[in-house]
Amino acid sequence: MSNFADFSIGLYEKALPTALSWQERFEQAGRAGYDFVEFSVDDSDARLAKLEWSDAERSEFRIQAKASGLFVPTMALSGNHRFPIGSEDEAVRTHAMEILDKAIGLASDLGIRLIQVAGYDELEDRPGTERTAARYAENLDKSLRIAQKRGVMLAIENMGVPFMDSIRKVMNYVEMFNTPYLQVYADIGNSYAMGQDVEADIESARGHIAAMHIKDTKPGIVRNIPFGEGTVDFPKCFRKIENIGYTGLFVLEMWAGERADTFDEIKSSLEFVKNHMKTVWSD
Repeated sequence: MSNFADFSIGLYEKALPTALSWQERFEQAGRAGYDFVEFSVDDSDARLAKLEWSDAERSEFRIQAKASGLFVPTMALSGNHRFPIGSEDEAVRTHAMEILDKAIGLASDLGIRLIQVAGYDELEDRPGTERTAARYAENLDKSLRIAQKRGVMLAIENMGVPFMDSIRKVMNYVEMFNTPYLQVYADIGNSYAMGQDVEADIESARGHIAAMHIKDTKPGIVRNIPFGEGTVDFPKCFRKIENIGYTGLFVLEMWAGERADTFDEIKSSLEFVKNHMKTVWSD
């Protein structure tokens, strides 16, 4: 029987202002009560530049993380939103694979064990096809070969797009490749936003969820909904999560945007989530 202490709860890097140093990010996350920080490589030029960090920069990051007392087990690799690995555009596909290759190397160097892979087969303004889906699978296979050599797990997230709009669709790839190095990064907020039967969606990945994003959403809206203002039924979700025996990583996903101070929000959001968790798991 699991209890509340079995969980590690982390904070998405982008919940903190971009102007903060890593020392400040770790300090704020720890002071707010989080156990870890999720590293972000999104599709902005600034965060994609992390893939080019020097050995000295990588070493300094590890030093800062260790000194903080927090850990960094996961990377959210949303850079493939701008550069999807299944795109019809060969130049886009080539760059997408370079991003994944470099992300795996960076994760290995930083001690990150899990990379959240985006479920995008094509650019947002172009329709996906059977060819883009096939290329997604083909290039995912190539990336898995690289990840396995470095001991880094990949986990596909269910997204707010039709191609990967459910946890069940992610499981199709998990079952296709049948390797411990490809698992599910479940996002319950996305599942709600895309109109899924969330309990059935979670059940479909029993035994294969490596990490979970926790956020509030509304139908068709997957970002920037404050906790408690959306339609996610957290007690219902947590009861189902308890039912499947999951005691892995939870990551609270929020976005600071252009704000210079989000400390009160990250602290109150954690309290909100913990209060709902405590209705299911004892202290």
